[in-house]
Amino acid sequence: MAFVRNCSTLISWISTGKLQQTVANCVEVTGIGLHSGKVSTVRICPELAGEGRYFELGSKVIQASIDFAKESPLCTTLCKDGHSISTVEHLLSALEATGVDNCRLEVETSDPHHPSSFEVPILDGSAREWVEAIEEAGLKAALDRSGKSCEKLAPVLTEPITAWRNDSFIAALPYSKVKITYGIDFLQVPEIGCQWFSSTCPDKDFFAKELASARTFCIYEQVTSNLPIQNVVSALFFAFLY
Repeated sequence: MAFVRNCSTLISWISTGKLQQTVANCVEVTGIGLHSGKVSTVRICPELAGEGRYFELGSKVIQASIDFAKESPLCTTLCKDGHSISTVEHLLSALEATGVDNCRLEVETSDPHHPSSFEVPILDGSAREWVEAIEEAGLKAALDRSGKSCEKLAPVLTEPITAWRNDSFIAALPYSKVKITYGIDFLQVPEIGCQWFSSTCPDKDFFAKELASARTFCIYEQVTSNLPIQNVVSALFFAFLY
């Protein structure tokens, strides 16, 4: 699926009437990466206003931006200068939904054979534990280097965007509110089948109660062709153990 990388002509920015936020304290989460099968630790730390959200991989930094997105199977991966961080989707969705505009995401891995490749822990396969960790850390207004608070801006789409691959597609349309409609149809998995979800203006509480616990899934054929089965077993065992 193609990514829209130059959004300058597609998006305008408006005031939200709110201040930028960051986490009030550092919080640490450890788990196993679904694709790598290696233990990794993520520390979510406070950051100055205007710095945004970014990953710190040792001495390397990768901004949590679509500009660094790389196509990868069954996960979202960010790459820069030969370093990568994968399976970032649940963590980043939790940060956005809970209102964390600025934070430093320190990542450590137990894999000495791939020092430039990092992966966010899969945990239970959802964003729930990330939301809980952020709630544990708490939020506060983010200040800039001058000690001043900064206004939070929100992007507004100026024209429709569509991307697709095979029988999957996503479309974003200009609208006065945030409305999400999502459908899935897995005929090969009757337990999942055809499902639809729609909501207008989902807020932090709605995300925490209704969306964060939605777990990622894959079918057996995807596991055997894209993931070493021992990695899946290790990740599941770690999630249930802790």
